[in-house]
Amino acid sequence: MHPNQPQQFNLIAAAHASMLEHGFQPDFPAGAGKELAAIQAQPGLPPAAGAQDLRGLLWSSIDNDTSKDLDQIEWAEQLPDGRIRVLIGVADVDVRVPRGTQLDAHAASETTSVYTGVRVFPMLPAELSEGITSLNENADRVALVIEFAVDAAGTASDGMAYRALVRNKAQLAYNGVGAWLEGRGPAPAKVAASADLAAQLKLQDTAAQRMVGGRFQHGALDLESIETRPIMQGDNPTDIAKLEKNRATSLIEEFMVAANGVIARSFQDAGVASIRRIVRIPKRWDRIVELAQGLGAKLPVEPDSKALNDFLLAQKQKDPVHFPDLSLAVVKLMGPGEYVLVKPNEVSPGHFGLAVQDYTHSTAPNRRFPDVVTQRLLKALFAKAGQPYAAPYTEDELNTIATHCTLMEDNARKVERDMQKRIAAVVLKPRIGQSFPAIVTGVNKYGTFVRTLNPHVDGMVVQGGKGLDVGDKVTVKLLSTDPQRGFIDFEVE
Repeated sequence: MHPNQPQQFNLIAAAHASMLEHGFQPDFPAGAGKELAAIQAQPGLPPAAGAQDLRGLLWSSIDNDTSKDLDQIEWAEQLPDGRIRVLIGVADVDVRVPRGTQLDAHAASETTSVYTGVRVFPMLPAELSEGITSLNENADRVALVIEFAVDAAGTASDGMAYRALVRNKAQLAYNGVGAWLEGRGPAPAKVAASADLAAQLKLQDTAAQRMVGGRFQHGALDLESIETRPIMQGDNPTDIAKLEKNRATSLIEEFMVAANGVIARSFQDAGVASIRRIVRIPKRWDRIVELAQGLGAKLPVEPDSKALNDFLLAQKQKDPVHFPDLSLAVVKLMGPGEYVLVKPNEVSPGHFGLAVQDYTHSTAPNRRFPDVVTQRLLKALFAKAGQPYAAPYTEDELNTIATHCTLMEDNARKVERDMQKRIAAVVLKPRIGQSFPAIVTGVNKYGTFVRTLNPHVDGMVVQGGKGLDVGDKVTVKLLSTDPQRGFIDFEVE
């Protein structure tokens, strides 16, 4: 480095420090290496009692371009009665990481992988989550398969789950598949090379599009958040890209909602305790009503997800530029998702945002601990078969796990938010003095806040902000950035 060149801010060190600050232990315990080596030394597939061999099906996965921890794969078939049968294969993590190991204890403590933009801090070692327990292309794996059938109205029925051997035939990415499904781009190379794979994905898309319509009819909320990811050169971010939703992301979202519903109902029908994923009926509904009133719309006095979604859809059409900010306000007023214990024969509080009563987390065990717990509960259910149910966790243990997972998920969001701000400050540092089109996103006693439109970055107006209000379009000049604190300061031109 030239002696006069400013030293690059160390984002990876900052991410590690932020993890520690928010209660994580980003480094694996000493004994974990020995356990990992023992797992790696086991050749072939681990024993999987009663597993069906479904490796012959044309399974594929769709995930982010950069994803290496593949949790699920999909396959579908057309049924004679017009319904579409969907199978979701979920990585069996528990078969490699049993309860009581150091790796399991670490996962139970961390509860989630944390994606900081510059580094992933995995809940399980990458050798497992990106290797041995990941549903990698052309690798034989043990999985838990969740099955359901989708009718013309988008209703999923005949849900069941079982163990199986699977093999991912094609690892695909959202951007390529989404553009192709929407007719905006060519088929990805693997899809272009296989008419069967193309037909398979079209069928999956048909099932998912039916389900989207069905869920919105029941009041699922069509919320839109702005998600970004840094574009990296080595360890250094050089730009910030906006993540776009498309037909492929929708396909996976719909399948996961349905699969998680199947598992929640399996526990309910069997009368066993489990952990559910919920979003409570908003306590601050009156404020949501006020928000709608300010935009010329009337919502009912009592919480009503269908009425709220009708309002959101109308606003999205009327004012797409401000819709992400409206979505964010509604999300904050609804309150975050949480994990709770639901006892046998107890009614779940439900998920207000998804407009579903029965919902759990079961489809991402490589990166979420509640999903590993769900696998263990499910396997105990499989083993029951006429025998007394041997619960792998007591209700008290499940309650403690649920509370801790909610806390750590909240902490993970804080780490990720901290790092988004720091990454943005590093990316914009060379652009001090440049001007950007922006929109005012907040005005309060602390100041006026804007979001630039390209790249999507949030900052504070420190000069010329007087008289501005939320929604105003402005041009701002970048005055300074502070990567350590994640501060970005603008003046209005």
